Amino acid sequence: MITYARSRNEIISAVKSCLPSQEKSIGLHEPCFAGKEWEYIKDCLDTGWVSSVGKYVDTFEEKLAEYTGVRRAIAVVNGTAALHIALKLVGVEQGDEVLAPAMTFIATTNAITYCGAIPHFVDSEKRTMGIDPYKLADYLSEIAEIRDSCCFNSHTGRRLKAVLPMHTFGHPVDLDPLVDICNRWRLELVEDAAESLGSYYKGRHTGNLGKVAALSFNGNKIVTTGGGGAILTNDEELGRIAKHITTTAKLPHKWAFNHDKVGYNYRLPNINAALGCAQMEQLPAFLANKRALAARYEQAFASVDGIEFFKETEFATSNYWLNAILLNDGFAAERDTILEMLHQNGLLARPAWTLMHKLPMYANNPRADLSTVENLEQRIINLPSSVFL
Repeated sequence: MITYARSRNEIISAVKSCLPSQEKSIGLHEPCFAGKEWEYIKDCLDTGWVSSVGKYVDTFEEKLAEYTGVRRAIAVVNGTAALHIALKLVGVEQGDEVLAPAMTFIATTNAITYCGAIPHFVDSEKRTMGIDPYKLADYLSEIAEIRDSCCFNSHTGRRLKAVLPMHTFGHPVDLDPLVDICNRWRLELVEDAAESLGSYYKGRHTGNLGKVAALSFNGNKIVTTGGGGAILTNDEELGRIAKHITTTAKLPHKWAFNHDKVGYNYRLPNINAALGCAQMEQLPAFLANKRALAARYEQAFASVDGIEFFKETEFATSNYWLNAILLNDGFAAERDTILEMLHQNGLLARPAWTLMHKLPMYANNPRADLSTVENLEQRIINLPSSVFL
């Protein structure tokens, strides 16, 4: 029999045992600037190259492509912009449906809406906290049909165009069966890799199995440019188009402002890219620190009743962007009490995001059975996970 009052205190003790003693609150995920950030940013200031053109943008894109193993990386202003363009690149249009997880950050869903498309929510699995490919396969066999070489939702009559998995808290989704699903149903696979820089699926960096992928470099990510994001692709032509339309679709010329299509002013400023270059140089150390912290958490929680520490699956190497514990079903009602106690102790933990179909603007969107993710949402607590911890 679990004594929940005792377990609540054990959780606080376990978290504290993994972290340095504090005189102030410990944030969920704070940036770490321990490299050449000052040097590179000062160079931008000294030379005047602070806007959307400069050597650091090119260098940052090269570093991202080399690290992730993709052919092209295109730096943009934020991860949401990266997702928006990624969806447009694979042909998502007004009135299409895009299959996406119900448990994700709002940007995943908003990017679909920016295209005039309809988010269609599907369930997650406990192994990865990402899209459950086997449940999705069964669902599509019930609602999908192929007409004129395209996939359609037989219930709504709309075209089903893409699947948009998100690598939750940095843990890779099971991608191979999703690739098979997309091939069978003629869907495009776009990876929301916003949280997974430094994570690998069966030895390949996330972002390589979909036609395009998106990264985020928000202030709370493992590598930050302040704001910022990137589009990843192994298709050279898509990479060229992505670069063109995210830089206002302006044709090269010494002085003329000629644009050949509707483009977007999504360029990442050079000064932000300078920050990213310095951060990328430290990424291996960041990842080592984060995996060490995850190991400490796992050990500390091993003897705490009523919870389990969430670990990478056998096919994945996770960056452990955000460490998470899962309360057992009987303990789920204690989640908010535990969060309150953690905050009272200066440990700024959080729950998972509100599920997308519970938000007013997406409450009436099409959705599959979401019983697993509805259960997970009640039981997840994210713990302080900064790289310097």
